This record gives sequence, structure tokens and C-alpha cells, in this order.
Amino acid sequence: MLENEQRVEQFTAAVADMRLPGANSSRDRKLLVGGAVLMGVGVAVAVIAYFVSHGTLNPLQQRDAIVIAIIGLAVAVVGSAVFVRYSIAQFLRFWLARNSWEQTTQTDRLIEALRSGE
Repeated sequence: MLENEQRVEQFTAAVADMRLPGANSSRDRKLLVGGAVLMGVGVAVAVIAYFVSHGTLNPLQQRDAIVIAIIGLAVAVVGSAVFVRYSIAQFLRFWLARNSWEQTTQTDRLIEALRSGE
């Protein structure tokens, strides 16, 4: 068990030496929230523009509202892309740490089995 604790300390020190951003990096968190906000704002702008375009008989105002609705949908798509990107990054960071830990544990078991078989 002592050897396992030493490996954990070595792994922790190696990760600290890499100077990687933490799992809860403030920049990543802000971009994740920003993507969610952009999705909501984009959909809201598109819905408001839809009602504006149907609330008037002036074709010029209707066309302006259609353009605003398209811009709102584009903002929602960009927000979705940012949200998905940072959500997947957060999940993959967790998965990589878990996979690394499992491989280390499996290697320790294999070494112990080889030593006890000798």
C-alpha cells in the first residue's frame, strides 16, 4: 500500500509540474456559462423577431425582423458550439484522469501478480 501512495504522490507532483489548468478553471467555467447564455439569448432574440415580423403589415419591417431572427439563430448556434466544446472538455479531462488512475492500478496489480508468481 505504501508503494501505491508513493505513486499517487509522484503522479500529483508530475501534474503540478506541467502547470495545467485545473478541472475547474475559471476561464473554462466562464466560457461554459457564456455559451449557455448565448444559446438562451439567441433563441429569445429569434422568437421576439418572429413576433415582431408577424405583428406588422409593413414588408420592410418584416424583412428587418427576419434578418434579426437569423442573427439570433446564428448566436444560438455559436453558443451551442461553445457550450458543447467546454462540456466535452470537462468530461474528457475527468475521463483522462480516471483512465490514467485505472491503468496505474492495473499495472500495480500485474506487477504484484508477477512478483508473487516467482
